[in-house]
Amino acid sequence: MPHSARIYDYWLGGKDNFAADRAVAEAMLKAIPGMRAMAAENRKFVHRAARDLVGQEGIRQFLDIGTGIPTRPNLHEIAQRSAPETRVVYVDNDPIVLVHARALMISSEQGRSEYISADIRHPEQILEQPVLQETLDLTRPVGLTLIAILMLLADEDDPWDLVGRLRDAMPSGSVLAITHPTADFSPEAVGQAVAAATDAGMTLVARTRDAVARFFGDWEMLEPGLVPVSAWRPDAADVEPETAYYWAGVARKP
Repeated sequence: MPHSARIYDYWLGGKDNFAADRAVAEAMLKAIPGMRAMAAENRKFVHRAARDLVGQEGIRQFLDIGTGIPTRPNLHEIAQRSAPETRVVYVDNDPIVLVHARALMISSEQGRSEYISADIRHPEQILEQPVLQETLDLTRPVGLTLIAILMLLADEDDPWDLVGRLRDAMPSGSVLAITHPTADFSPEAVGQAVAAATDAGMTLVARTRDAVARFFGDWEMLEPGLVPVSAWRPDAADVEPETAYYWAGVARKP
């Protein structure tokens, strides 16, 4: 069966994918030829967010749910460049991600990098994992990152409640970073890509800006707010934000 982590791996030029993954990836590329560039923009957002959350918000521990197959530099590598003591717990439900995570997600000596095999549909099981409790201090601010993962949850799964339960477990000063695909910029093309994934037995939901905003609850949005992924604190000035069909934002818990 195709899996989102391996599809992303294919788009990013990796080799850890199967024929079923490549078939869906190519069908989605046919609908949206710029999909590879969009996947790359998603990764760039992770790098910028990790850099700024460590450097400007003082975050020293992260919980990354929906990690995907490791693509260097990984979140902990970016964070530990500025603060070597940073600790990161990665979470995914694909066994292939588990194999690569243990091989490639090597922490600095001062920090720590761990991996949990779990599913976002069961947030309490993630939070109760001994590895998480040994690695992260949930009385101190946490960077909770949900990068291109909520699209895999149908509305019937009530992803807003699942994210709400994760938010509730985070202490004051924590931050939540989300990217989510949308049809707001190109409804027809995104609809065709979603249909290709659905036909292959996957759940893939493109959501409006308002629907994505709901995931942040009453947390305070950091500048520049909920924007196209390429427009979130870009390193270059000549960004064309609506060429990547993702909303992205970061919010802080009061």
